[in-house]
Amino acid sequence: MRRLINRQPDVAVRFGLMLIPFIVVVIAYMVASEARLSVNPNDKLLPGWSTIAAAIERMAFLPDQRTGSYLLLQDTISSLSRLGIGVAVATVIGGVFGILQGLIPYFRATFNSFTGVLSMIPPLAVLPILFIIFGLGELAKVVLVAVGIAPFIIRDLALRTEEIPHEEIIKAQTLGASTWQIILRVVVPQMLPRLIDGVRLSLGAAWLFLIAAEAIASDSGLGYRIFLMRRYLAMDVILPYVAWITLLAFTLDLALRLFQRIVFRWMYRGN
Repeated sequence: MRRLINRQPDVAVRFGLMLIPFIVVVIAYMVASEARLSVNPNDKLLPGWSTIAAAIERMAFLPDQRTGSYLLLQDTISSLSRLGIGVAVATVIGGVFGILQGLIPYFRATFNSFTGVLSMIPPLAVLPILFIIFGLGELAKVVLVAVGIAPFIIRDLALRTEEIPHEEIIKAQTLGASTWQIILRVVVPQMLPRLIDGVRLSLGAAWLFLIAAEAIASDSGLGYRIFLMRRYLAMDVILPYVAWITLLAFTLDLALRLFQRIVFRWMYRGN
């Protein structure tokens, strides 16, 4: 008798199992919404599908009467630009400091504790400080995203760098490689895929910091729109926006994973 731990679902079964939790959530929402609307047709907490569809059409496919812009598109562009710049800055900082901290003992002795302390500071706690220093414009939001995830990327990449077999470093030195040649030819090629993993794992936190900053001080963005609609209990707008943010986050994660598979094929040989 084959144990359950050794059984592997085929593609069709795997796809069906993946859909089950989503179907359960949708059915639960439909039942709860129908129950509330049957008692109060004007209930705003769990709007019906027709109400949500009308809100999606209004936000995504009809120009705003005041500005003439498509609000969902405008908010998406604003948020993705802030997120992209912040994550890019954090990736560069995390990649450089992570590799140096994991490979060079003097660098590790200098910055290891400092990075550990930085990673323990709640980024949202320093948001007012960032607004005071950088103002309420775009820079403060980008800095919050970068400051929020950079320490995590640094620590993660430093640990990965320390796991490189010491024999590889010794062989490179035996062949006459300098420190920078070891970094560029031995360490960096192995750490770039790990860096992408670190960025993928930090995307959720990056979205959290961005939405919090947009909710406090912004005039556009997905987080701004959600908290603006909260004042009017407009769940027909809030729920699609939350679903849209989730879809964007999933798409970004999938894009990074596909990029990693294409560029670093050697990681997946034999899989």
